[in-house]
Parts: sequence; structure tokens; C-alpha cells
Amino acid sequence: MAARRGGGYRAPGNFDPRRGGKSKRGGSRPVEPGRERSTGSRDRGTDRRDAREPAKPPALQTPPKLQGARIVREDEPVARSFAELGLGGNIVRALAELGATEPFAIQAATIPDALAGHHVLGRARTGSGKTIAFGAALVERLMRLKLQGEFPADPAPPKRERGVAVSRQPRAKASAARPAKALILAPTRELALQIDRTVQPIARSVGLYTAQLVGGQPFEPQLHALGRGADVVIGTPGRIHDLAQRGSLQLGHVAVTVIDEADLMSEFGFIETVQQVLRRTRRGGQRLLFSATLDQAVQELVREFMPEPAIHEVVHGDAAEADHAPAGNVEHRVLLVLREDKDAALVELARSGGRTIVFCRTRSYVEHVAQLLADAGLATTSLHGDLAQPKRERNLARFAEGKARVLVATDVAARGIHIDDVDTVLQADPPDDPKAYVHRAGRTGRVGRAGRVITLIPRTRQKRTRELFAELGFEPDAYGEYGEFVPGRK
Repeated sequence: MAARRGGGYRAPGNFDPRRGGKSKRGGSRPVEPGRERSTGSRDRGTDRRDAREPAKPPALQTPPKLQGARIVREDEPVARSFAELGLGGNIVRALAELGATEPFAIQAATIPDALAGHHVLGRARTGSGKTIAFGAALVERLMRLKLQGEFPADPAPPKRERGVAVSRQPRAKASAARPAKALILAPTRELALQIDRTVQPIARSVGLYTAQLVGGQPFEPQLHALGRGADVVIGTPGRIHDLAQRGSLQLGHVAVTVIDEADLMSEFGFIETVQQVLRRTRRGGQRLLFSATLDQAVQELVREFMPEPAIHEVVHGDAAEADHAPAGNVEHRVLLVLREDKDAALVELARSGGRTIVFCRTRSYVEHVAQLLADAGLATTSLHGDLAQPKRERNLARFAEGKARVLVATDVAARGIHIDDVDTVLQADPPDDPKAYVHRAGRTGRVGRAGRVITLIPRTRQKRTRELFAELGFEPDAYGEYGEFVPGRK
């Protein structure tokens, strides 16, 4: 789906088209006058490392610390406005319409480096504003590159002369009409669609087009969007790679690539596909990699495509050693429940939990719990991988619009569900690792709101649960029998 053309673009006052960007906080370095700083040294022809040369260790280290990262506290004073970060007036106004009037910590930390043309690695908890951080920076960066003459002029539409019909023959290569200049990769369809909802109005404010290219959808509408032209392409790695292989999507002009939730890309086995896509992008292209968790799983991407990145890590409070911990305004409870009491516990907790997301390990258990809650009179919908994409979108929309109070889902809903007023995350099945807990918990307590995370476990799970919280670096607010702790009363 391509965005409509919006208003014109006026560069911010601190932008000099002869320079790659203004050096700001966070380690940005000045750019030599009259010369665009090259942030990458490889293209698809030279990205493959010489097997005879030992690979350098990546600039990324497993949590809890990122080597070389600039640590920023969530409550640390930041720039008072997006304009101070270097964003143009149209973009600032578009952000205000989205409800973003003052930058969050991850935005203030990463946007200046992104505008200066550096590779950026950003880590911050879920719900901290990463999408606006890379979305606004990407659009502003494209406009600056355009002013510097970095892109070929977009072809003008054919003029209609009086008495002469204009040919409407289909194009052999749809993307040739308006080649993509930026690419955003997301691991899931839901996340890609959520990103587009945020980035599209920002891009439209300066006259740029966007297109969604995700798997599980028919090719024809996506080819039609490319035929109309798209400056920013947002999609899943498999579909992007497929369209590029077919020749329907040209990536040679892509100057800025965003990789969102790169660690999940690795978990899903997408890293090789992402590498193949990146090798098709423009030589010396800029890469921005964001996630709530960054670890050794993405070291191959960092080593091959992001030399000398600017690294920023946002932590909550003073506990930099506990950077995996979810937001501090979220209450965490672990409840021991017998198997024969679990269904009744789920009904009672969902009924008293306000707007609730229930996480289950398997698709079949999602359907069981959803039916259980519906039979109890709760407006419930579900989300999992066995549902067709249109059904998934309708179910998610029902929950987002308040038509369903409870969403029962697998971990497909743990990332990319940008709904700010979820009161409770109820884990019918405990997560297997700390990252899964972080992303599930991140569905509540977003943008400063309070929330709660309730995890139901059998007695046999107690040791593993205590180990999980030790890895997370914090203790739950309550830990005990289900009968002792119920939301709203102790």
C-alpha cells in the first residue's frame, strides 16, 4: 500500500547540504566539508569476507552490557524537542499528530547519529519509542541525501496532450518507476504493518511514498504498489528477497536500511536471508539496527555490514546491570496454581485484569483458552500462526479498537503489538527464556502507563522461574499460591 504524496520538505536550520550531518551527542564525528561520509565499506560485490582473512570480533557483546555503548537512563534529561535533534518542520508536525511531542531517551540518543550518516545500534526496552527513532531519522536522512543529489531524479509522469491518449501498458519491472531509497526489515507481518502505520504519515509529510511487502499476502497488490513507486519499502525478509530475486524490487538505490528486532530475525532463521538482501543494497549504505534485546545472535550482521557503529543503550533507573528488566511501573507476580485449578484461575484473572493479553505456548492451547474465556462471557479474540493473515489482522483490530477485551496469543504477539493501554499480561504458560519474558511484559506499562504481569506456574517450575528472574536481574513483586494473590487484593 503506497502512501499519498504529502507536503514539501524544508531542511532544518542546522543542516548544511555540503556536509553529511551535524555532529551531535552520542559519539557523532564531524564530516569533512564537501565530502559525504561513507559509513559502509562494502557492497554486494565486496561484502563477502575473504576466507583467508580472520574475521574481526564484533562490536557487540552478550547482555547485560554492549561493548562501547553509550548508556542513557530513561529518566535522563534529553532534548526538549525533535527540532533540536535536527528533524525538519514537516516531520516534527507529523510526529505531533502521532502524539509524539517530546523525544524519548532512545530517540534523543540515536537520531543525531543516524542523521550524521553513522551506522547505529540501539537497544531499549519494548514501548520506549524505537519505531519513531528510526522512522523519523530515516525520512529526514533521505531528504538530506536528496538535497545533496545522491539519488537520480524520479521519472516524471507522462504528460497528456490534447487529443492524444496516454499509453497505459504495464511496466516490466514495477520498481523502475520510483526505485526504493530506504528499506525497513521486520521479522513478522504484524510488526511490519505496525511500523508502516507509524512511518507512512512521517514519510507522507515530505512527499515520500511507502509500500508494505509482507509474506502471506497476494503478490499483485504489492506489485501494484511498487508500480506506483515507493521510496520507503517496509517488509519481511522472505518477501523482500523473493521480489528482489524476481526483479520486481530493485534495491541498488537503497541508501538506508533498518533492521528491527534483529535478534528475533536470528531466532526465526532469517539472518542468511537478511544478509542476501543487504548485499543487494547500495554500496556504502547506512544501517540502523534496533531491538529490545541485542546479543551474539546478530554478531554476523554487525561484523559484515556495520563497521564502527554508534551504539546506544537505554536502561531504566540506575540499574545498568539489569538492562533486561521491563519497565519499573509494571508489577510482576508469579502464582503457583494446580493443574485442576488452572482454567478457573485464568477466567478469574482475565475477568479482573482489565484489558488483557494472555500468552500461551501452543496454537492449540490458544484456541482452548480463548474458548474458555468466551464461554465465561468475556469478549475474547485470538492470534496465532495458524490463522490466515486477514483473520489475524481482523482479530488484532478488534482488540486494538476495544471490541474484544482479551487477546489470547502465542509469542507472535510478543513483538509488534503497539497498543498502549494494555492493563495486564497474563502468562498462561511461563516463557522459556528471559528475552521472551521481556517482550511479553513489554505489551503493558507502555509510554509511562502502569501495568501488571502475572505468570502462572506449576510447583515443578519454581526452580526454573527463580533462575529466569535471576537472569533478568530483578525479583517479582509477589510470589506465592494463587489463592493468596489475586489482582486488586492481597
